[in-house]
Amino acid sequence: MALSRISLVIPPVGLWREQARWYQWAEDVGYDVVYTYDHLTHATAPGMWLGEAFSTLTAAAAVTDRVKLGTLVASAVFRSPVALARAAMTVQDISGGRLVLGLGMGAPSCAVADHGERPELRDMSRRFADVVRGYRAVLDGATEWQGETLSFGGLETLPAPDGVAAPEFLVAAHGPRALALAARYADTWNTYGGPAGRELDGDEFWQLLAQQASVFDEQCERYDRDPADVSRSVMIGFGKVRLTSDVGSYLDTVERAEAGGFDELIVYGPDSPSGMGSDPRVHEQALARLR
Repeated sequence: MALSRISLVIPPVGLWREQARWYQWAEDVGYDVVYTYDHLTHATAPGMWLGEAFSTLTAAAAVTDRVKLGTLVASAVFRSPVALARAAMTVQDISGGRLVLGLGMGAPSCAVADHGERPELRDMSRRFADVVRGYRAVLDGATEWQGETLSFGGLETLPAPDGVAAPEFLVAAHGPRALALAARYADTWNTYGGPAGRELDGDEFWQLLAQQASVFDEQCERYDRDPADVSRSVMIGFGKVRLTSDVGSYLDTVERAEAGGFDELIVYGPDSPSGMGSDPRVHEQALARLR
């Protein structure tokens, strides 16, 4: 199998005791990473309880042993560099180094929920860049830092616990500016196709991902990074392309992801809201074929 990992999304919806069994199940059936959302509100969960991402992953670390745990993705619209680094390194410490810190620009609805204002896309993009750069600055030991929209200063504490390495840094990116950020700073680049990809199916969807990959390669070269040194991750299911309806579709999508040069395929878990769920047996049978 060319993919280095196959991973799962479990939205932090509902009581933790209901989520916990799916983390344990994911580990048992052979998933490599289990991700959760980082949203304050979400259109797929109206009237539902939506838990906090890093608290959820801390709890997940206590009920699993092997599987990695990640955010898909931490939201730059309400996260700031120092607080993000502190939360991430705490989970990294508690989990024994199993965190994958995914970071994305975030959703305007979460900005409204957090501070009552809907930002323009250009302002969200600038803040995203600052959170990426500022987070890296914190882990590099900076005690003060100034970005375009955010800054920090007066840090008197360590950036990480003694002996605990920084987690894998995954950056979600779809447009040129975000792809440039991922190319410069990320260990892993992730895409779900972006807003345009949600309306595409079949070959058109994979063609869009190929176009994004081409831009990503160009940006890596711009920053003197070998594109092969950055892992590539694709999430499938938040749009018209669905793969967990049957085993054949799952296996076909794995082949398409491999052919597209991706290292990681991420799918939605069986208990996902808004109709994105599936029969656990599809996951189990597909993974049994792939492992």
